[in-house]
Amino acid sequence: MIKKTRNGFTLLELVFVIVIMGILAKFGVGFIAEAYRNFIFSSINNKLQAKSEYAVETIAKRLQGRIKPSVIYRDMNYGNSDVNFRSLQTGTDVNASVLEWIGYDTDGYRTGYWDGVLDLNKSDLNRVVTIKSDTSNEDRMIKSLSDDNSTFDDAAIFFVGEAMPVTNNWGWDGNVSLFDVQANVDIHPVRKSTSASEKNMYYPIKGSGADNNFSNVEAKEYYKLAWSAYAVSLEDYNTTTKMGNLYLYYNYQPWKGEQYDESGKGIRKVLIQDSVSSFQFRAVGSLIKIQVCSKDNLIADEEYSICKEKTVY
Repeated sequence: MIKKTRNGFTLLELVFVIVIMGILAKFGVGFIAEAYRNFIFSSINNKLQAKSEYAVETIAKRLQGRIKPSVIYRDMNYGNSDVNFRSLQTGTDVNASVLEWIGYDTDGYRTGYWDGVLDLNKSDLNRVVTIKSDTSNEDRMIKSLSDDNSTFDDAAIFFVGEAMPVTNNWGWDGNVSLFDVQANVDIHPVRKSTSASEKNMYYPIKGSGADNNFSNVEAKEYYKLAWSAYAVSLEDYNTTTKMGNLYLYYNYQPWKGEQYDESGKGIRKVLIQDSVSSFQFRAVGSLIKIQVCSKDNLIADEEYSICKEKTVY
């Protein structure tokens, strides 16, 4: 018996294969494209989530060490120099892009280099005496934290409970003559003693650095020591992409007439985050709520945005 073999496909089999391939081409490519699209969006989402979280946490950690009545904001065109400012507790507006505050030295306080308590019985018009501060070690710490651009003689003290949120008594306008009369200001420039035996004493100075006194100043028992102000600013804003860069400024002293965007004074500027679409903030009593929104234009004709916010006591 002869066994017959077939060397090809029937027409029906070919048609069936073509139909199957057509179905796969129609739906398979779409499936692969959708999977790739989901992968891209997932990558963008994870990246923006991480960047925005880092930004709000960085700002919040700095704000936790703020002297609360000192916080101001500026209405600016994304980084252009401007001296117009208002207390944050009076509210903000849609053009506000710079948040500023004076921060007390949390590192020196934790290590015990300044104690936060005055001995009012030993203080007088020419000095204030602390319980157990060590200005020599505090001086070394300030130098280290400021990359040798500041010392204890650039520091200032704030009497806790002294100030209301009035913005013209902190030096934000660059007017150092304001500090010639210590009774007119809310933060008081000081220097350390030239005597090694007086490590726990602070001597008042003017904004220019000349000696001063605490005449007519009602000293409080508790104080905070500050050596730097801080600013968070949205800059380099591109009106086409609607994105900019968020920067942190520090190592400047408003009580010495310095402003955050001055050059040549050792002021530090670090990038917090790029691709920022908005930076917003507002005060609710003594709380500050901050929000950072990030955006990505990786996929053509589509925008993907993530906002992170945090409330700081």
